[in-house]
Amino acid sequence: MDLFDRISADIKAAMLAKDKVRLETLRGIKKEFLEAKTAKGADGELSDDNATRIMTKMVKQRKETAEIYASQNRPELAANELAEAAVIEEYLPKPLSEEELTAELQKIIAQTGAAGPRDMGKVMGVASKALAGKADGKAISAKVKELLGQ
Repeated sequence: MDLFDRISADIKAAMLAKDKVRLETLRGIKKEFLEAKTAKGADGELSDDNATRIMTKMVKQRKETAEIYASQNRPELAANELAEAAVIEEYLPKPLSEEELTAELQKIIAQTGAAGPRDMGKVMGVASKALAGKADGKAISAKVKELLGQ
C-alpha cells in the first residue's frame, strides 16, 4: 500500500474516531498529493519519494508557523500546528540520529572526493538527494560544514 492509499484509508478511520485534528491534517495531506498528481507536467502518479518530499515540506511549514505563533504569544495556535506536524511525521521515515548522519555524510564526502570547504556545494548536492526525508537540510548543512572544516 503506497502512502496515498494509506492516507485515504486513515482519513476514514479518523472520521469514525471523530479525531478532528487528525482528520483535518490527513485531508490537507491528501489535497497536496492530489495537487501534485494533477500538476502541469505530472504523469498522474505520485511516487512515495515525492510524497515523502511533500510531507517533509508540510512538517517544516507547520513547525515554522508554530514558532511564529509562539513568538506572538498565541500558544493555542502553536499547539495546533505542532499537533498537525506530529500527525504528518507519523508517515515519514524515522529521522537519522546524529551518529548515523555523520556516518552517511562521511561516505558521501569520500564518494565525491571533497577535500575542504570549497567542495561544500558538491557534497550538499549529493547529500540533499540521498538524505531527503531522513534529515533536515539545516542539520545536513551544519554537519557538512563541520566535517569539511576539519
